[in-house]
Amino acid sequence: MDTVNNFLMKTAEVVWGPFLLIPLLLGTGLILTVRLQGLQFRKLWPALRLGLIIRNDPDASEGDISQYQALTTALAATVGVGNIAGVATAIYFGGPGALFWMWVTGLVGMASKYSEAFLGVKYRTRDAKGEQSGGPQYYLARAIPNRFGLVLSLMFAVFAVLASFGIGNMTQANTVATQLDGTFGIPTWLSGAVMTVLAAAVLLGGIKSIGKVTAGFVPAMIVLYVGAGLFVLAVNIGDVPAALALVFTDAFTGTAATGGFIGSVFMITMRYGVARGIFSNESGMGSAAIAAAAARTTHPVRQGLVSMTQTFIDTIIVVTFTGLVIITTGAWTSGEQGASMTSLAFADGLGGEWGSWIVAISVVFFAFSTILGWSYYGERCVERLVGRGGVVPYRAVFVLVVFVGATTELEVVWNFSDVMNGLMALPNLVGLILLSGMIARETKQYLDRDPYLLGESLLGEPEQGKNPGAAR
Repeated sequence: MDTVNNFLMKTAEVVWGPFLLIPLLLGTGLILTVRLQGLQFRKLWPALRLGLIIRNDPDASEGDISQYQALTTALAATVGVGNIAGVATAIYFGGPGALFWMWVTGLVGMASKYSEAFLGVKYRTRDAKGEQSGGPQYYLARAIPNRFGLVLSLMFAVFAVLASFGIGNMTQANTVATQLDGTFGIPTWLSGAVMTVLAAAVLLGGIKSIGKVTAGFVPAMIVLYVGAGLFVLAVNIGDVPAALALVFTDAFTGTAATGGFIGSVFMITMRYGVARGIFSNESGMGSAAIAAAAARTTHPVRQGLVSMTQTFIDTIIVVTFTGLVIITTGAWTSGEQGASMTSLAFADGLGGEWGSWIVAISVVFFAFSTILGWSYYGERCVERLVGRGGVVPYRAVFVLVVFVGATTELEVVWNFSDVMNGLMALPNLVGLILLSGMIARETKQYLDRDPYLLGESLLGEPEQGKNPGAAR
């Protein structure tokens, strides 16, 4: 096992090194940001209103779930242990400056998230059961009309299925079981058994069941966690300016959590910030496009904008609160790692055991919601590879692996997850660059004639019957 773990660690260093995924991830986001003329900044407020206030496209006829449910399903898959343990891990190894690179990944990643959701809706299709199916496993093959596009789509599907058992399953279940054992003394086998039963109950209903569940508790879990973080920052308000200054200065020095200096200037800080940033918000990975493809919407641009807000909520809001709580309370110098560091920070900030309890409860909801979201991502990719007949067996195996993850030591799985995250992102990022011209052109054409997105509608949506687009 040590040999496998060492191999995965070295592979992750190459995949997430300075010559492969980091420049490709940031470069793709920058290219899309420029070609879309800063769409994520210009249209953020209309996008937030469309996703969180209007919630459903009134003229939409195709799709399995509402725009809001598609958003919360994607949020369920991304607002997971990456927001709690991932941020702490990035700061432990890369110092406070890692938070800066998580922000950068999120800001440019919003353009990537918009683009992949746009493509997910534009090129979606129906499976044998009549359900919408889309994502990079489809749009890479359909939008790039040659063998290269087909190869990219199959690569994504294979790596996404493998990643679903890592990032979307075992790492989440293990973090929940470990946290509950450490905080409340609940045996890991019991946590695993309960999660397995609950996951099975929800997953049997497919995307409609997942959408209803996530629409209910995802907003509540984010409000609870961010509310607790806001209280801690209010108590330590005098330390916030210094914390922010530390984030920006250390982004280029690579100060380690232990107080020393590690690596070559800022490369390790950048690597952990970018790697944990994408682990948290999944921008550029293509996974959220799978959920977006199931949404009821009148045009790909609209769902792209809604999906774009997921990265903003995940990274610019939730990740920021976690990082600043860790830095302002001084927990980043404690020597603790992962969720333990975050738990210590909240316990110190809130006083007594309340902080640890809130983090433990947040871990449960964040991680379980990620399991639900990623099960859907995995089954859609299985359906692409072997057909509808593979969906039920996949769900059965996926549910059983939840118990395995909760009761097993998983250092090797974390490294495996890093590698699979990177490998599934690669074909999608290449596809986004190749298709960036078409995305920008069609986006501009639609935005120029949608009165709501032009800001001409005082009510926040076009007049009934004047919606200028169709889903295809």
